[in-house]
Amino acid sequence: MLSAVLSYNELVRVARLVKETYSEVVKDPEEFADPRFYPSKSEEPEKVLRYFFFMVAIDHRTSRFGPFEGYVDGEFFHGADMLYRLGKLRYDRDPDFFSPERMSAITTEDVKKWLTTPNGVTIWDPDVRAELLRDAGRKLLKFFGGSISRLINASNGYIRSPTSVGLSSFFKVFKAYSDPVEKKFFLFIKFITRRKLLRVVDEHNIETPVDNHLTRIALRLRIIRIREELFQKILSGAEFTEREDIEIRMAVREAYRLLSHISGIRPDYLDDYLWTFGRKYCTREKPICENTGICPLSHVCASYGKASTITEHNFVDTFFY
Repeated sequence: MLSAVLSYNELVRVARLVKETYSEVVKDPEEFADPRFYPSKSEEPEKVLRYFFFMVAIDHRTSRFGPFEGYVDGEFFHGADMLYRLGKLRYDRDPDFFSPERMSAITTEDVKKWLTTPNGVTIWDPDVRAELLRDAGRKLLKFFGGSISRLINASNGYIRSPTSVGLSSFFKVFKAYSDPVEKKFFLFIKFITRRKLLRVVDEHNIETPVDNHLTRIALRLRIIRIREELFQKILSGAEFTEREDIEIRMAVREAYRLLSHISGIRPDYLDDYLWTFGRKYCTREKPICENTGICPLSHVCASYGKASTITEHNFVDTFFY
């Protein structure tokens, strides 16, 4: 029995309201050129590609035993924002740090030193992130001569090529990008297409990068429905198996694909909406509907007013997302 199935009636209702409220939630589509987090548009393309390739490789849960947050130069950053802020600071000091040669030899101590905030908070799994970076660097050198551009060119712009090998298949060789639901892969695609470093030929194969935030939103909106025993596991905080996690996120990805089709919003741009919505309105703790009640999706949300009873499923020991 499948862990989750789509709820088509809810999907149609949500898709219509997402389309109506898109500009309200997403003021300006992200170009990923904010100098606090990303290299400038004037940088050499290969260096920018390397930065995104290696940063996305370690872009998974930043907080497990406590929040990964703090102040940098007087500005507060949390979670992924802190990760990319520290990444950009390192890039500014030493762009060649993100070369495959350097990454292939990076140690756990290197990662700890790099990904520790000014107030002393260290990323929670530096050993895993070091391993992912080494694997990515070594295989990039072995199979693609150390060049992200060569990797991309080998795909001829296809995510999933009908006649040869697409980018999705190439990326499976890297441990960091081995997630069956391809969260990191499609996040990387989102970054480099917005930066105009890749033109995707088969845009219909672009998917939304599904992480725990997007799964939480799908569960609260009831655009997917899961087996009662698994729903009870969510309510109790019991740990999910890897298979259950993958099946649920696969259903979430398919739900957002259909939502994208109905709304006419491409999956990666839909991700902008969902990411902002999850951070601003539908937060894990104290969602806005339980406080002010002002939520752009309140009219179609089955969890309105009681959303905090449903959080993302408990599957935290992972580097997939």
